[in-house]
Amino acid sequence: MTQYRELINRKRKQLSAEEWANGIKSIHSHKMNSMWYDTRPQDTKHFAVTDTQYNDLSIERRLHNGALVFFNEEKLTGEALIDAWEKATHNLCVCGTQNCPTEYSCTTHGY
Repeated sequence: MTQYRELINRKRKQLSAEEWANGIKSIHSHKMNSMWYDTRPQDTKHFAVTDTQYNDLSIERRLHNGALVFFNEEKLTGEALIDAWEKATHNLCVCGTQNCPTEYSCTTHGY
C-alpha cells in the first residue's frame, strides 16, 4: 500500500486546494474602468460595480442591476492552484521560507 501514499497525499492536497479556491480573497466596490483584468469598461461608465476576487484568482462582477459577469482568464488550476494553496495555508513567502522575517523585502524587491 505504500506505493500509493504519494498519490493519496497529492489527491488530499488537490481536494483541499479546490475547497480553498472558493474562498474570497478580496471585495472591491468601484467605478473605475482601468482594473488590470477589466475587459468591460462599459460596466462602470455610469454605475459602480462590486468585484469579488476568489482565492483561485477568478473574479465575479456584480453590476448595478444585479447581473453577474465573470473574469476567469487568470483562474488557477492544477499544480498552480495547489502551490498557491500551500503558500497561503502554510504562511510561505515568495522566497519559499515559512514565516519569513524579510517577507516585505521579498515581495517588494526592497522598495
